[in-house]
Amino acid sequence: MARTRDPGYEDQREMILAHAAHLFARQGYPATSMNEVAEACRFSKANLYHYYRDKYQLLLSIAEVHVSRLHAVVREVSAQKLPAEHELRELIRRFLEEYADARDAHRVLTEDVRFLEPKDRARVLTKEREIVAGFALAVGRIHPHLRRAALTKPLTMLLFGMINWMFTWMSAEGPLDHEAMAPIVADLFLGGLGAVKPPRQAAEPLSSAPGARR
Repeated sequence: MARTRDPGYEDQREMILAHAAHLFARQGYPATSMNEVAEACRFSKANLYHYYRDKYQLLLSIAEVHVSRLHAVVREVSAQKLPAEHELRELIRRFLEEYADARDAHRVLTEDVRFLEPKDRARVLTKEREIVAGFALAVGRIHPHLRRAALTKPLTMLLFGMINWMFTWMSAEGPLDHEAMAPIVADLFLGGLGAVKPPRQAAEPLSSAPGARR
């Protein structure tokens, strides 16, 4: 007979991921031990292994859960069939909303994804590329000439350059929060789009992702 799980099993797993993400974000994945994760969770190490078999599974779960949430945001916003500029503004707002509640997970995704095994990293990067494609499509809807010049993806990566690294300088105690920054980012980005002139030779499409340095 299969072993039944406690009703709070998934809640415990989420709690463990939150503590692990905080430790990884603060001191790095390689420098963090399962003992430290267990101590942060107030578990014995044996109890921790009941939920996650090793530190690598923690890293993979943090990355996959976070990127899957971002991927779902793109699908949800796209399904709303909003006017072009409204769609991009909503994408920016929703992403910053996610980042505000997952600062540690986002830092892990941007800095520690390189420690994933190739097949796992490829799976995460595929979702990241699909996220980029969703944003690029929204940019192209606003200014079709940028799509024809193959500039929607490079411009999307510039946008991610603004929002992906906010956690490195934005203080939780500061005068601005993620909600306040969302329209500022959108105004800054959208206000400059109309001034972009395609170069004589169309730019090479970039293949990067919203959460990782390449």
